[in-house]
Amino acid sequence: MNLKGKTALVTGGGTGIGLGIAQALSTAGCQVAIAGRRTETLQEAAESWSGELSISYHSVDVAQRDSVQELVDWAYDQWGRIDILVNSAGTNIKNRSVEQMNPEQWDQVMAINVTGAYNCIRAVLPHMRKQEDGLIVNINSISGLRAWELGGVAYDASKFALRGLGTVVGNEVRHLGIRVTNIYPGEVETPLLDKRPVAVSAEHRATILQPNDVGEMVVTIAGLPARAHVPDLTIKPTRAEFV
Repeated sequence: MNLKGKTALVTGGGTGIGLGIAQALSTAGCQVAIAGRRTETLQEAAESWSGELSISYHSVDVAQRDSVQELVDWAYDQWGRIDILVNSAGTNIKNRSVEQMNPEQWDQVMAINVTGAYNCIRAVLPHMRKQEDGLIVNINSISGLRAWELGGVAYDASKFALRGLGTVVGNEVRHLGIRVTNIYPGEVETPLLDKRPVAVSAEHRATILQPNDVGEMVVTIAGLPARAHVPDLTIKPTRAEFV
């Protein structure tokens, strides 16, 4: 897939799914920038990338609108346009039931998983409206399709909200040629697994999705002609049940 000349901004791009997407887009020819809260992690990810095109980076706290606007302004100054926004920043907590969780943890999950995506979409859309073109990809979760104990109350609620956000915004801007895609991965081998209440074994990690699997899906979606839109896409480990 050739995306030469396109630009892509990936939040949560220092590790996990975000990094896998950034690398896949770069391999396909995109100019890519990754963003996240930990500058050292971003720098390490960018400098360790050995692809033909380099990956740039910029710090951001997606829960803070000023920080997001600074990121988007920086990217626009670098490239003059933003073709692809990938909202991959996300978090979860270990104590996931209503009984165990405190209100501050609820606020934290919602601020990053939902408000963070909204902040990024809000900052990028004015540029995409002027271009009358653009792709926004929200990295959701199976937990955005079905509420279950494994995800937990805050994470499940945040992902259902992200699903609604992506769908409504996509309908709102479709007449401008802007496309919004919600991707619902099943289990993926990422640092987020370390926040599970029960440790995940190495054997189990080897059977689930890898970040580059999701990255290849994003590249495929981005490579479609402007007339084609994928609103929702689910990808899961082959051995995992889907209900």
